[in-house]
Amino acid sequence: MEEFRADCERRGMSHSSTISYQSSIRLFFKFLEDRNVAIADVDKETLKAFIDHLKDERGVCYKTMGYQFSALAAFYDWMVFEEKLKVNPVIPVRTRYLKRYKGGAGFEEEGRKLITVEEMAKLVRFILPARDRAIVITLAKTGVRRGELVRLDVDDVNMEKMSIKLKPTAKRSNRLVFFDEEARKLLSDWLIMRRSFARADCPALFITDTGGRINKNHVYDIVVRNAERVGLHIPTSEKLEDRFTPHCCRHWFTTHLMRAGMPREHVQELRGDARPDAIDIYYHIDPEELRKSYLAFMPKLGL
Repeated sequence: MEEFRADCERRGMSHSSTISYQSSIRLFFKFLEDRNVAIADVDKETLKAFIDHLKDERGVCYKTMGYQFSALAAFYDWMVFEEKLKVNPVIPVRTRYLKRYKGGAGFEEEGRKLITVEEMAKLVRFILPARDRAIVITLAKTGVRRGELVRLDVDDVNMEKMSIKLKPTAKRSNRLVFFDEEARKLLSDWLIMRRSFARADCPALFITDTGGRINKNHVYDIVVRNAERVGLHIPTSEKLEDRFTPHCCRHWFTTHLMRAGMPREHVQELRGDARPDAIDIYYHIDPEELRKSYLAFMPKLGL
């Protein structure tokens, strides 16, 4: 496990993803131990039995099961790379049983929840704490991922140019994002309040009540708690279209920019998506052009 953890870090995986992978793999190790099966002796029958165990004995949903098998696939891929095994036994089993097929039992195609501009405005207006309002408006107006948001420092934000320089990550191609006047107002309100309880040694933009950097769980709780209060999130439902999570803000950002008519390549640049074609590596969008496009097409919430 320690060798695999080091490999994950060497490949640039985030600390939280590595921890999540380790947790999933340890669960599988316990399953193997209870059945006296060695790690190197795992075959499709063992993996099919593990699927049944997760589904029938632990009550795990297919989506979570998919995460479990993603971790196992990565672990056995590392085993093959290190020449501890010749083939990865997880791939064919995951492909057959855990890929999302339309109409398949347990694999209904669900769309991530998309709210209207008016509903987003209602959500933001409802939130009273300055920090929480600033977090939600930043997610919605920049389209950044939750992990990108929690790593932001105060110095990453340029209030004059209304831009943010994100920390480099393996998932993101473009690190420069923008925000509008509505977001600037709420961020300014938060920065004023932040001074009263920020620790001197903490540069984080968003901090906890004790002055330290917030984490991804804090952001998740802030978003879903407030979304539930305004009727946008049903915590008891397993359907994606009933649940409003931080990633729904990225979905909102993308969809409403596209609907407003922003050029697709500009949306792609702001999202920081990996380039789909090799030739795209040589295609560069002028930051000022991108900023003007953003301000022209970003929906206003009327705050």
